[in-house]
Amino acid sequence: MATLKDVAARANVSFSTVSRAINEPGRVNADTRARVEEAIRHLRYTPHRAARRLRGRSTHAQIFGLLIPDIENPFYSGIVRGVEDRAYAEGYAVILSNTNEDLDRERFYLDVLRQEAAAGAILPPLSDGSPVPYHPDALGFPVVCFDRRPEIDGLDTVVVDNEQGAFDAVSHLIGLGHRRIGLVVASLDLSTSRERADGYRRALREHDVPVAEELVRTGEPRKEAGQTLSLDLLQSADRPTALFAGNNVMAMGALTAAQALGLRIPDDLSVVGFDDPPWVELVTTPLTTVRQPAYEIGRTAADLLLQRVADPDRASSVVVLPTTLVVRASCAAPGA
Repeated sequence: MATLKDVAARANVSFSTVSRAINEPGRVNADTRARVEEAIRHLRYTPHRAARRLRGRSTHAQIFGLLIPDIENPFYSGIVRGVEDRAYAEGYAVILSNTNEDLDRERFYLDVLRQEAAAGAILPPLSDGSPVPYHPDALGFPVVCFDRRPEIDGLDTVVVDNEQGAFDAVSHLIGLGHRRIGLVVASLDLSTSRERADGYRRALREHDVPVAEELVRTGEPRKEAGQTLSLDLLQSADRPTALFAGNNVMAMGALTAAQALGLRIPDDLSVVGFDDPPWVELVTTPLTTVRQPAYEIGRTAADLLLQRVADPDRASSVVVLPTTLVVRASCAAPGA
């Protein structure tokens, strides 16, 4: 299957020139556009609409793709809004797809975006070992990663300071007197989980609390996994007096597990989550959380993609946004 790199080689122009010819044809002279169009036709480059756009026969809006791994996770709603607001302001339409943490679905949606001659895509890599190539030479359009760090270098990326956020959360629990603090987090294949686990361990070490690996549980970043892993921890002989859940849906699972066991929060168990969706203030005992600036993550990712489309050859950027610990009623001293 031909790529933009193949088109560039046949037309004897740079990759960035091909990208501009497709996405901003007014910036490319007629002779160069003709060579690019001929190369697309000869190589049967998949996004046939790209060739039609070169001839000025398409009135379709420019498109950005936005891939999210779990459409039911409220964390992503703020990101979607931030991306859409920024893209719409610049005349771009956003196509939203749910990968369901599945590599085959991710490949499918990226291929659809390629066929639709999308100007670019915004996504969180499904795992650091993902075989899906995110490089624009392979996809035919630029990618901006958010939330999780990609394995390959050279991609624009927006993340938060996960380690510091986890450090702040666990330090808060230690300050209340907790010494047995459980960690329920997604797979350590994900950069977010590793960084939050690192912050958890750093807080314990810096406050002279032994790191007990038997209190760490990992699984899928879903409510069901959070509930199962929390039940396992809370039914152990020497159960933790506090839990730090690595994302909001796993925190929901932890709360469900505590309720199933008849544990009162925070009297019998303190809980801290990561993310700050609206529901955390609506539960019987409002949840202490590490707040991520979801809207700003989305808006920044869209801005980086707009910059990349305008200047394909610019140096890549990694933006790290701060988190905020929001203290509510779900934490108290052990046995309070």
